[in-house]
Amino acid sequence: MIRAIYPGSFDPVTLGHLDIIQRASRSVDELIVGVLNNGGKTPLFTIDERVSMLKEVTEGLLNVKVLSFSGLLVDFARQTEATVVVRGLRAISDFEYELQMAQTNHKLNPQVDTMFMATSLDYSYLSSTIVKEVAFFQGDIREFVPEAIVGRIQEKVKAALQ
Repeated sequence: MIRAIYPGSFDPVTLGHLDIIQRASRSVDELIVGVLNNGGKTPLFTIDERVSMLKEVTEGLLNVKVLSFSGLLVDFARQTEATVVVRGLRAISDFEYELQMAQTNHKLNPQVDTMFMATSLDYSYLSSTIVKEVAFFQGDIREFVPEAIVGRIQEKVKAALQ
Protein backbone atom coordinates (compact mmCIF):
# COMPACT_ATOMS: atom_id res chain seq x y z
CA MET A 1 0.00 0.00 0.00
CA ILE A 2 1.31 3.45 -0.91
CA ARG A 3 0.54 6.11 1.69
CA ALA A 4 1.55 9.65 0.80
CA ILE A 5 1.54 13.02 2.53
CA TYR A 6 0.74 16.29 0.83
CA PRO A 7 2.04 18.83 3.37
CA GLY A 8 1.39 22.55 3.52
CA SER A 9 0.09 25.48 5.50
CA PHE A 10 -3.11 25.72 3.42
CA ASP A 11 -3.86 29.22 4.76
CA PRO A 12 -6.29 29.11 3.00
CA VAL A 13 -6.67 26.09 0.75
CA THR A 14 -6.75 27.15 -2.91
CA LEU A 15 -8.07 25.53 -6.06
CA GLY A 16 -4.43 24.80 -6.91
CA HIS A 17 -4.05 22.82 -3.67
CA LEU A 18 -7.32 21.02 -4.35
CA ASP A 19 -6.17 20.14 -7.88
CA ILE A 20 -2.98 18.53 -6.52
CA ILE A 21 -4.97 16.70 -3.82
CA GLN A 22 -7.41 15.28 -6.37
CA ARG A 23 -4.70 14.23 -8.80
CA ALA A 24 -2.38 12.79 -6.14
CA SER A 25 -5.24 10.83 -4.58
CA ARG A 26 -5.60 8.95 -7.87
CA SER A 27 -1.92 7.94 -7.76
CA VAL A 28 -1.72 6.53 -4.24
CA ASP A 29 -3.74 4.23 -2.01
CA GLU A 30 -4.06 6.79 0.76
CA LEU A 31 -3.27 10.51 0.76
CA ILE A 32 -2.80 12.37 4.01
CA VAL A 33 -3.15 16.12 3.68
CA GLY A 34 -0.76 17.27 6.38
CA VAL A 35 -1.63 20.73 7.68
CA LEU A 36 1.49 22.27 9.13
CA ASN A 37 1.24 24.13 12.41
CA ASN A 38 4.18 26.46 11.77
CA GLY A 39 5.07 28.54 14.83
CA GLY A 40 7.22 30.80 12.64
CA LYS A 41 4.21 32.16 10.74
CA THR A 42 1.10 34.03 11.80
CA PRO A 43 -1.68 32.41 9.80
CA LEU A 44 -5.03 33.97 8.98
CA PHE A 45 -6.80 30.76 10.03
CA THR A 46 -6.13 28.58 13.07
CA ILE A 47 -4.88 25.07 12.56
CA ASP A 48 -8.32 23.69 13.46
CA GLU A 49 -10.03 25.99 10.94
CA ARG A 50 -7.62 24.96 8.18
CA VAL A 51 -8.14 21.26 8.94
CA SER A 52 -11.91 21.79 8.97
CA MET A 53 -11.91 23.60 5.61
CA LEU A 54 -9.77 20.89 4.01
CA LYS A 55 -11.99 18.13 5.36
CA GLU A 56 -15.00 19.91 3.92
CA VAL A 57 -13.56 20.37 0.43
CA THR A 58 -12.13 16.83 0.25
CA GLU A 59 -15.08 14.94 1.75
CA GLY A 60 -15.84 13.20 -1.55
CA LEU A 61 -12.31 11.81 -1.86
CA LEU A 62 -12.55 8.54 0.06
CA ASN A 63 -8.82 7.84 0.27
CA VAL A 64 -7.93 11.32 1.61
CA LYS A 65 -7.41 12.06 5.29
CA VAL A 66 -6.65 15.49 6.74
CA LEU A 67 -4.38 15.69 9.79
CA SER A 68 -2.41 18.47 11.44
CA PHE A 69 1.22 18.22 12.44
CA SER A 70 4.10 20.24 13.73
CA GLY A 71 7.80 19.58 13.61
CA LEU A 72 9.70 17.76 10.91
CA LEU A 73 7.82 16.32 7.98
CA VAL A 74 9.93 13.15 8.10
CA ASP A 75 8.83 12.57 11.70
CA PHE A 76 5.20 12.99 10.66
CA ALA A 77 5.83 10.55 7.78
CA ARG A 78 7.29 8.04 10.23
CA GLN A 79 4.29 8.43 12.59
CA THR A 80 1.77 7.92 9.79
CA GLU A 81 3.84 5.26 8.00
CA ALA A 82 3.87 7.33 4.82
CA THR A 83 6.62 6.64 2.29
CA VAL A 84 5.89 9.37 -0.26
CA VAL A 85 5.72 13.15 -0.01
CA VAL A 86 3.73 14.94 -2.71
CA ARG A 87 4.76 18.46 -3.69
CA GLY A 88 3.24 20.72 -6.31
CA LEU A 89 5.51 22.76 -8.55
CA ARG A 90 4.40 26.04 -10.12
CA ALA A 91 7.71 27.34 -11.46
CA ILE A 92 11.44 26.61 -11.73
CA SER A 93 11.99 28.59 -8.53
CA ASP A 94 9.70 26.14 -6.70
CA PHE A 95 11.72 23.22 -8.02
CA GLU A 96 15.03 24.53 -6.68
CA TYR A 97 13.65 24.87 -3.15
CA GLU A 98 11.60 21.66 -3.28
CA LEU A 99 14.55 19.63 -4.58
CA GLN A 100 16.64 20.73 -1.61
CA MET A 101 13.82 19.83 0.77
CA ALA A 102 13.32 16.44 -0.91
CA GLN A 103 17.02 15.64 -0.64
CA THR A 104 17.13 16.75 3.00
CA ASN A 105 14.03 14.72 3.86
CA HIS A 106 15.48 11.65 2.13
CA LYS A 107 18.74 12.07 4.05
CA LEU A 108 16.82 12.31 7.34
CA ASN A 109 14.58 9.37 6.45
CA PRO A 110 15.71 7.21 3.50
CA GLN A 111 12.30 5.48 3.50
CA VAL A 112 10.62 8.69 2.26
CA ASP A 113 10.66 9.71 -1.40
CA THR A 114 9.20 12.87 -2.93
CA MET A 115 6.84 12.91 -5.89
CA PHE A 116 6.66 16.23 -7.73
CA MET A 117 3.48 17.17 -9.56
CA ALA A 118 3.37 20.06 -11.98
CA THR A 119 0.58 22.44 -11.10
CA SER A 120 -2.16 22.66 -13.70
CA LEU A 121 -1.71 25.67 -15.95
CA ASP A 122 -4.98 27.12 -14.67
CA TYR A 123 -3.41 27.51 -11.22
CA SER A 124 0.28 28.07 -11.94
CA TYR A 125 0.16 31.65 -10.65
CA LEU A 126 -1.92 30.89 -7.56
CA SER A 127 -0.83 30.88 -3.93
CA SER A 128 -2.49 31.34 -0.56
CA THR A 129 -0.57 34.60 -0.19
CA ILE A 130 -2.12 35.96 -3.40
CA VAL A 131 -5.60 34.89 -2.25
CA LYS A 132 -5.17 36.74 1.06
CA GLU A 133 -3.84 39.85 -0.65
CA VAL A 134 -6.76 39.98 -3.09
CA ALA A 135 -9.21 39.35 -0.23
CA PHE A 136 -7.73 42.13 1.93
CA PHE A 137 -8.34 44.57 -0.93
CA GLN A 138 -11.94 43.27 -1.30
CA GLY A 139 -11.20 41.60 -4.63
CA ASP A 140 -13.16 38.65 -5.99
CA ILE A 141 -11.51 35.42 -4.80
CA ARG A 142 -14.12 32.99 -6.16
CA GLU A 143 -11.84 31.91 -9.01
CA PHE A 144 -9.05 31.08 -6.56
CA VAL A 145 -10.61 29.02 -3.76
CA PRO A 146 -13.34 26.40 -3.35
CA GLU A 147 -16.78 28.04 -3.20
CA ALA A 148 -17.43 26.48 0.22
CA ILE A 149 -14.76 28.62 1.89
CA VAL A 150 -15.17 31.99 0.14
CA GLY A 151 -17.41 33.32 2.92
CA ARG A 152 -15.02 32.14 5.65
CA ILE A 153 -12.13 34.00 4.05
CA GLN A 154 -14.20 37.15 3.65
CA GLU A 155 -15.30 36.97 7.32
CA LYS A 156 -11.70 36.50 8.53
CA VAL A 157 -10.46 39.41 6.45
CA LYS A 158 -13.29 41.65 7.62
CA ALA A 159 -12.51 40.81 11.26
CA ALA A 160 -8.78 41.41 10.71
CA LEU A 161 -9.47 44.84 9.19
CA GLN A 162 -11.58 45.98 12.17
